[in-house]
Amino acid sequence: MKSLFNFNKSAEPSLLVSALPVAFLLSFLACVLIIKGAGAISDYSHLALLSSAVLAVVLAFFARALSRRGMIIGFRRSARQILPAVPMLIFIAIVSTTWMLSGVVPTLIDYGLQLLTPKAFLVVTCAVCAVISVLTGSSWSTIATIGVAFMGIGTVMGFHPGWVAGAIISGAYFGDKVSPLSDTTVVASSACGVDLFKHIRYLIITSIPAMGLALVVFLLAGVFSSPSSDIAASEIRGLLAETFNLSPWVLVIPVLTVALIAFRVPTLVVLFASGMMGLAGVFVFQPHLLEMWDGGSLQGVLKMIWSETVFATGNATFDDLVTTSGITGMLNTVALVLCAMMFGTAMIGTGMLGRLTRALTSRLNSRFAIVGSTVGCGLSLNSCTADQYLSIIIGGNMFRNVYRRYGLEPRLLSRTLEDSVSVTSVLIPWNSCGVTQSAVLGVATLTYLPFCIFNYMSPLFTLLFAFTGFKIKEGIKTLQPSPATH
Repeated sequence: MKSLFNFNKSAEPSLLVSALPVAFLLSFLACVLIIKGAGAISDYSHLALLSSAVLAVVLAFFARALSRRGMIIGFRRSARQILPAVPMLIFIAIVSTTWMLSGVVPTLIDYGLQLLTPKAFLVVTCAVCAVISVLTGSSWSTIATIGVAFMGIGTVMGFHPGWVAGAIISGAYFGDKVSPLSDTTVVASSACGVDLFKHIRYLIITSIPAMGLALVVFLLAGVFSSPSSDIAASEIRGLLAETFNLSPWVLVIPVLTVALIAFRVPTLVVLFASGMMGLAGVFVFQPHLLEMWDGGSLQGVLKMIWSETVFATGNATFDDLVTTSGITGMLNTVALVLCAMMFGTAMIGTGMLGRLTRALTSRLNSRFAIVGSTVGCGLSLNSCTADQYLSIIIGGNMFRNVYRRYGLEPRLLSRTLEDSVSVTSVLIPWNSCGVTQSAVLGVATLTYLPFCIFNYMSPLFTLLFAFTGFKIKEGIKTLQPSPATH
């Protein structure tokens, strides 16, 4: 009998066979959600992804659609996009740890509690994260730095964690989407052959209404909220002052970080530099804390970065707020990202992903159907590949000829991919964006999902404008395929 990986991949898996691993994955997670609750999704996602990957390979074997070459290609494509996230996750863990212990985050929390009112907190959080993300072009950096501080302020004020995380993510992903410094924006425009600034100007048409609606919702949520009392905030501020040296000089660290990002230093380098500055800040600004780690010895420093640092003041809210988990707290997320890569490898390598996406592009005969299919394909790709970059590239390749055939502008495709891939990746629990932001903010993906107003309004506005034809050129009135396509 032929070897498992020696089949000639001429027999493509059927649509039903290709859909089964995705259906199994979603059904598995749905059962976990119903039986165990949203908080258990991250605990069972590893098993769900690996089981779905195995199922895809087994089905492809029996469908005679499995080959060594296909699996190698699938692994290379998936690994090329997902593996760079692993060192980034490690550096994010270091930044989160050192920025807390150096006093950066505690100082920002203290200032935030002084300057922000509960009623304005959510809308200000969203707006500030949007501005910073536009300037830096990075949602990950924005959330891992200023987002963590806002999360702490919101926790002290008594807001539901989903609301705070939703405001942070909505603002951060708005900036990531429309900034010319954003890598996803550059990838989307280049994958569709669109000038970067034409792409951004067209993105604004759907992004501004979605962001405007999000700001209104966060403003109303703040106005009608019932936050904690001023006494609780005063107690937290007192404990912050007792535990940390709250010097304004410590804010030099985030200022230098923003400067590095503004000069378009690679994200990995920025995160590493930020972590090292934060580590230096522990010695400069918080020398009294060094006794917790063997007086600041090399072994103690490594322990601080690697493992959990627990504060025990007797105030549970404060202790949870300032306790750090180190790199060990990110290892579960790293494992989940690697499992997602294996699932992406199986779906791409067996040809099942291609079969599913082609099914979405067949029998399209209207503007709304084409855009709707692109949105649906973007969400499916985000679920199957677990990576937004790979999803954008595959989506661009899959739909470019479809849009050209029916006379639709390439910039409509690039905008639709951004609206359906870039901003929704963070809403999928096993996507690299979803697992990362959930770990950084300490809020389960399904907990913050309903509150990420901008992220799910973006694809809805794309569909609305496709239905009405708003700002879409009149050349698409007759959507008939050419005779060569019959």
